[in-house]
Amino acid sequence: MTIAPREPVGDNTDADSDQLFARIADDLLAKGYSINPCALPAGLADDLLLHLHAMSERQFAPAGIGREQDQVLNRLVRKDTICWITGESAAGRRWLDWTSRLQSYLNYRLFLGLFSFESHFAHYAEGAFYRRHLDAFKGESNRVLSVVAYLNPGWLPGDGGELVIYPETGATDGIRVTPAFGTLAVFLSEDFEHEVLPTRRDRFSVTGWFRVNSSSALRADPPL
Repeated sequence: MTIAPREPVGDNTDADSDQLFARIADDLLAKGYSINPCALPAGLADDLLLHLHAMSERQFAPAGIGREQDQVLNRLVRKDTICWITGESAAGRRWLDWTSRLQSYLNYRLFLGLFSFESHFAHYAEGAFYRRHLDAFKGESNRVLSVVAYLNPGWLPGDGGELVIYPETGATDGIRVTPAFGTLAVFLSEDFEHEVLPTRRDRFSVTGWFRVNSSSALRADPPL
């Protein structure tokens, strides 16, 4: 199944975001994932895209696999480059503010206990991909909810680069999400294997993860 883009609707007011948050919560309850084509508020999507255009490729670094000190580079598994969002830019702050509202809504509706959020810009150059994987390890309280927003105007069917979410472990047929401008994907990090198919043009997104607080006396997690 392929989720195709559609034209944005509404005027992207706070009320529209609240409706989107409600739809995401309902979807997560029903099936564990939510795909919303062209749903990111237009002003926010435009700000993020303009900021990306102003960034230098030198600000991006090859993405690794694993966590913290265990992270390694493996270009056979993933070939994207990333730049972490710290809130230093106006566009980054607006994105973090918007996801904070989403966090509050989902905690209120679903009692998820989401505690923190980490996020980065991702660039997939022509030919780049990310093999099938999970965003969190089973039994570890780290990443709970994955969020991806796409920033690619005029994406065509032949451009590749689809996100594929597999509804069941071992499934060979997945849900394909076109990375069109403003499309938003949210899914439970531990439950859904997914991959990014090879892209045939530059592909940009913002990816983030909501995490719970699993700190102990010996370790801060999420890191401070």
